[in-house]
Amino acid sequence: MTDRNRLSPGDPAPDFTLPDSEGNSVSLSDFRGQSVVVYFYPAAGTPGCTKQACDFRDNLAQLNDAGYQVLGISPDKPEKLAKFVENEKLTFPLLSDPEKTVLSEWGAFGEKKNYGRIVQGVIRSTFVVDPEGTIAVAQYNVRATGHVAKLLRDLKLAS
Repeated sequence: MTDRNRLSPGDPAPDFTLPDSEGNSVSLSDFRGQSVVVYFYPAAGTPGCTKQACDFRDNLAQLNDAGYQVLGISPDKPEKLAKFVENEKLTFPLLSDPEKTVLSEWGAFGEKKNYGRIVQGVIRSTFVVDPEGTIAVAQYNVRATGHVAKLLRDLKLAS
């Protein structure tokens, strides 16, 4: 993946409509007027993705209080997401993108290094979309562990 396929601060956030874990359609445009954290992760229920989702869950009140909504997106089907939400008691929407259309539009799917080899896959990424629908923060290749704490610091919500 080349850097020109990636989103940068100031770019318009590509709109999307995807099913959530209950099969309801959720659109980015539903959140216009609010700040939204959109994060992309490879697979529900895996150790790293579980850690990251639980970190968002555990810090959701702080993010919500500061005016941020959180949306997680993966290629998992809604049924798998529903189990993940139930097992981990997640309290924010997880969206299903099995065709990887939205992942690709946001530069969160493509070539990445995995144990030294180049493979095609989900690039763990996090974005902050401002109330006008513009990318305010674009972070690619984030680590599952410690990422939410770093994001809180970047947003000046934690020291």
